[in-house]
Amino acid sequence: MNCPHAAAHEAASAGATVVIDPMVQDLDGETARLRDAGPLARIELLGVPAWTVTRHAEARQLLVDPRLVKDIDAWGLWQSGAVTHAWPLIGMIDAGRSMFTVDGEEHRRLRTKTSQAITPRRLEAIRPDIEKFTEELLDALAEQGKDGVVDLKSVFAQPLPMRVVGMLMGVEESQHAMLTKKYKAFFSMLTPHEERMALLAELDVFYAGLVREKTARPTDDLTSALILAEEGGDPLTEEEVVGNLKAMVAAGHETTIGLILNAVRALLAHPDQLRKVLDGEIPWETVIEETLRWDTPTTHLLMRFATEDIQVGDNVIPKGEGVVISYRVIGRDVEQHGPDADAFDITRPTPIRHMTFGHGPHICPGAALSRVEAGIALPALFQRFPGLRLAVPDEEIRKLPVMTQNDMEAFPVLLNG
Repeated sequence: MNCPHAAAHEAASAGATVVIDPMVQDLDGETARLRDAGPLARIELLGVPAWTVTRHAEARQLLVDPRLVKDIDAWGLWQSGAVTHAWPLIGMIDAGRSMFTVDGEEHRRLRTKTSQAITPRRLEAIRPDIEKFTEELLDALAEQGKDGVVDLKSVFAQPLPMRVVGMLMGVEESQHAMLTKKYKAFFSMLTPHEERMALLAELDVFYAGLVREKTARPTDDLTSALILAEEGGDPLTEEEVVGNLKAMVAAGHETTIGLILNAVRALLAHPDQLRKVLDGEIPWETVIEETLRWDTPTTHLLMRFATEDIQVGDNVIPKGEGVVISYRVIGRDVEQHGPDADAFDITRPTPIRHMTFGHGPHICPGAALSRVEAGIALPALFQRFPGLRLAVPDEEIRKLPVMTQNDMEAFPVLLNG
C-alpha cells in the first residue's frame, strides 16, 4: 500500500484529526474526543484519512443522501492506489457483492427477500425456538457456574444469537463454533492481515458450499429463500447470496452479543435501576433502547464515499472521500439526548429516539430480530439468577481490539452473588 499519510496531513488542515485506536484501549475517551471535534470530524484509520459523522441530525441527513454510496470504486484513495488490498481494514469494505455494498435499485433487489424473511410474523413464529435456546443455555450457565465464576459471554450471550441466526440461515449447529471463531479472528486487529484475508476466503468457500447444498435440496430457511428469489425476473447470483449470508451472519450475531452484555453490565453498575426493572416499574424494552443508545454494539461503521461535494453544516465532504458513521458517538449526542447523554438512565422522561441500527435504505434488516432476542434473553437471565453480579471490578472488563464492534474479551460473573 502506498502510504497515504500525506493525504491525511493535508485533509487534517480543516481541523484536528482524531486517530482511531485499533486496540480500543479507551473507548469512552475516544468517544469524547470525537464528539468535541464537531458534527463532522477528521479521523485516521490505520494511516488512512476519512471523515466521521458524530451527531444525530447530521447522521440522519447523510444516511439518506444518495450522493454518499457504498461503492468502493467511488473512493478517491482506492482509485489512486493509495489504498490497496494490503490495508488491514479493506476486508470490512471490499467484502464482495451483497446488499451491504451496493446502492439504489441493486440494493433494493438484493435486500427485498432478506427483509421479507424477517417479518414480524416470522419473528413471532421463531419466538418459541429463541425461548428454548435461551433456557438450554441458562441450564449450561447454571451447570458451569455452580462452583464459582463463569463467563457470561462464552456460555450464554455469544452462542444464543449464533444459534438463532444459524437456524434462520439453515446452518447446522455443528458449524456454529467454527463460524464464531472465524468471525472473531477476522474482526480482531491482532489477526495478521494475510490471515484475515484468508479467513474471508474461507468464509466464501463455506457459504458457497451452503448455497450449492440448498440449491440442490432447498428447505425452509433464508438461504433457500435467497436462492429462489426472483426480483424483477433476475435471481440472485451465487456471489450475491454468499455476500448476503456472510454479512448477515456477522451482523446478526455480533450486534446481539454486544446488546445483551452491555445491558447486563449497565444494569449491574446501576442497581437502583435494575431494581426498578425487576419490580416491573420499567419494561425491558426501555432497558434495551437505552442500552442501544448509550453503549452501542457497533462503534464505527465502515465506510461510504462521496460521489460529489456534500455540504454538512459548515463543512464540505469533498468528492471521493470516505465517511464513517460513528454510532457510539452519535448515541452520546447532547443535542439529541440532553446534557446527561453520557449517563445510562432508563428513567428518561422522553422516548429514547436513537439510530443505533442505522437510518435510511441501509438500516439494519436484523434490528427487530436483535431486539426480540435481547427481549427474551435479558428477563430470563435475571429471573433465573436475580443475584447475578460481576466477578471482577467493572474497570477490569477489557474490550476486544475490534474497531467496528463494541465487544468484550470476557464477562466473568457469579450467578448467585
